[in-house]
Amino acid sequence: MPELVFFSGTMDCGKSTLALQIEHNRSARGLKGMIFTRDDRAGEGKLSSRLGLVTDATEAADDFDFYAHLVDHLSQGGRADYVIADEAQFLAPGQIDQLARVVDDLGLDVFAFGITTDFRSKLFPGSQRLVELADRVEVLQVEALCWCGARATHNARTIGGAMVVEGAQVVVGDVNHAADEVGYEVLCRRHHRRRMTSATAHAAALSPDVLPVASA
Repeated sequence: MPELVFFSGTMDCGKSTLALQIEHNRSARGLKGMIFTRDDRAGEGKLSSRLGLVTDATEAADDFDFYAHLVDHLSQGGRADYVIADEAQFLAPGQIDQLARVVDDLGLDVFAFGITTDFRSKLFPGSQRLVELADRVEVLQVEALCWCGARATHNARTIGGAMVVEGAQVVVGDVNHAADEVGYEVLCRRHHRRRMTSATAHAAALSPDVLPVASA
């Protein structure tokens, strides 16, 4: 049976690499996929991995209708055996509904990839709808690490190395960026709560944490 599968994880955990691997494996078996993305770091109409791999994709803008696009493609004699949607957290909930309809009405597997929560630890609307509708939610097993060495579970937005907690939900950036630019860093929950990035914590010289002691 066709499925809607949501592959989720923090930034820098290999989501786009897995999307490209799925595309490679299936195309090597003679299957034809349709690849979509939204606001990829490599630019419009690209699906890219931090490992340097990149492929062409269809950019899914705000008004893009996945179901109508697939129906039109198939009606004109085009072929599609599966669908890959990267950066799915940026999609609108209605677009996630369209992807579910592609599975149910067109009988195609849909593989969606995205981060679950934003820099404030709030669910992206697209990711929330995927959790609600997906046949399976797969958490990526390649663990990104916080600067302290613990498993990274949260995405932090930074400016000049300092964590910020206000601003628009969607600001395109990367974990590799100039010091004065908007960037992102993955942190464990403890250091996300404390707003301690690798720069502000001076990780190499950070002394062990101590328990808080109430003053007399």
